[in-house]
Amino acid sequence: MLDVDLHSHSTHSDGILLPAVLARRAFEQGVKLFALTDHDELSGLAEAREVCESLGVRFVSGVEISVTWGEETLHIVGLNINPQHPSIAAGLGLIRKGRGERAKRIAEQLDKAGIEGTLAGAQRYASNPQLVSRAHFARFLVERGHAKNTQAVFKRYLIAGKPGFVEHQWASLAQAVNWIDEAGGVSVIAHPGRYQLSPTLRERLLAEFCDLGGTAIEVVTGSHTVDQYAIWGRHAKRFGLKASAGSDFHGPQESYLDIGRLPNLPEGLIPVWNSF
Repeated sequence: MLDVDLHSHSTHSDGILLPAVLARRAFEQGVKLFALTDHDELSGLAEAREVCESLGVRFVSGVEISVTWGEETLHIVGLNINPQHPSIAAGLGLIRKGRGERAKRIAEQLDKAGIEGTLAGAQRYASNPQLVSRAHFARFLVERGHAKNTQAVFKRYLIAGKPGFVEHQWASLAQAVNWIDEAGGVSVIAHPGRYQLSPTLRERLLAEFCDLGGTAIEVVTGSHTVDQYAIWGRHAKRFGLKASAGSDFHGPQESYLDIGRLPNLPEGLIPVWNSF
């Protein structure tokens, strides 16, 4: 079992637990190296760091940046960043502004599907008013009885081809990697097995990411099956990328893996945490 977890979310984006509570949970689960990586948001880092330092857990400042690559939405994790760097702060501010606009359009689509009041409902679940996400809509729809859990809501309403899905333009891959680099961090492709990419597009993405100076891919993550650990481990070796590991924890009832419950990386991979 790894004592490292480099991908998690708090109430400052779409997680259920406060940063301090999340950090304490990591400690209680035996995590010794922990990163908070809220979506497009840095405001929870100081609180999480304070708790980690008081408990003897090494803390890594992180973020998960929303990216549009071709027709696909990707997530790029930045690890060991300087949260005060003006470049990444300004870039994330623009993304959060776009998130607000997207939330309004999601609500409009759900209204057309006969489900009213979703924007106000989602906002009630969002502790950070600047970051209303699909997860907040999902929690409201579960509350209203439209699905048994948030995973079912996504499949029924919030993915491409469903009533509540809207197209949105996020940051470019180059912008995300550049912001992370300028902030002194390392960039990681989050949960690559989740993206619906053909083999050709997958190769193109990994090559472009490397050309831009990308550092690693998540190999062990709550979004991957055991078989995918080996598959993405091989891709990491082929492209000379380091390997990261993170639960992508959002909350006790919403995550496939609990924080701090990650298996070891496949043999022969270079851990990304060797970089910091």
